[in-house]
Amino acid sequence: MQSPVVTISLMRFKGLRQKFWAFTMMQFAHKYLKNVDGMTFYKLMGTGAGKGFRIYADFSTYALLTVWKDQAQAENFLHNSILHKLYRTKSKEQYTIFMIPVKSHGKWSGTNPFKPDSAIAGDITAVITRATIATSQLLHFWRYVPGTSKSLEHSDGLIYTKGIGEWPVNQMATFSLWEDEKSMLAYAYKNKDHLRVVEKSREVKWFSEELFARFRPFKSEGTWGGKKLLPF
Repeated sequence: MQSPVVTISLMRFKGLRQKFWAFTMMQFAHKYLKNVDGMTFYKLMGTGAGKGFRIYADFSTYALLTVWKDQAQAENFLHNSILHKLYRTKSKEQYTIFMIPVKSHGKWSGTNPFKPDSAIAGDITAVITRATIATSQLLHFWRYVPGTSKSLEHSDGLIYTKGIGEWPVNQMATFSLWEDEKSMLAYAYKNKDHLRVVEKSREVKWFSEELFARFRPFKSEGTWGGKKLLPF
């Protein structure tokens, strides 16, 4: 069975009018994403201030995650869809990363949208960690998160990270890019702040739903911060 292709598009907006338009598209863009040929899953997401999990929103940056049956369908949507044409017209900058899922466990909106292929070789690794925080645990969760986000930002081998999410406060995710899997695993299993949060989440059951997914990026288009995050 052919592995699905996953894309994440980051979009930056400048100026009050463009930022307001981007914010409204969190609601209005859904009409452009329904019944698209080859698309099996999508999420429109805002982002957090700074790089990792943040309770405050970054109203200049938004993300679109899509899952496709094949690369041709993903590229056709990126280059030719009305939605991406609108985003290109209104945004200051766009960057899209194409990826193959290599590991995934958990659920997102009741399903696991990624069908991993562990045989895909490569060094650069992308990770999405995503969770819905139980309402009763919101205050407890947000007491622990800031330290973990700061430690992630200074991790060896980290190329880029950004907090993303469907809703602020309780539906949060982190997207991160790493130079290699070794660097990512060192953070996941050796960083004291991260391990403390993992242990606490198991102890008090912070999450009503969670997902961890690892990807192998193979292509990118556009720029971020005036440059390409990846060498391809």
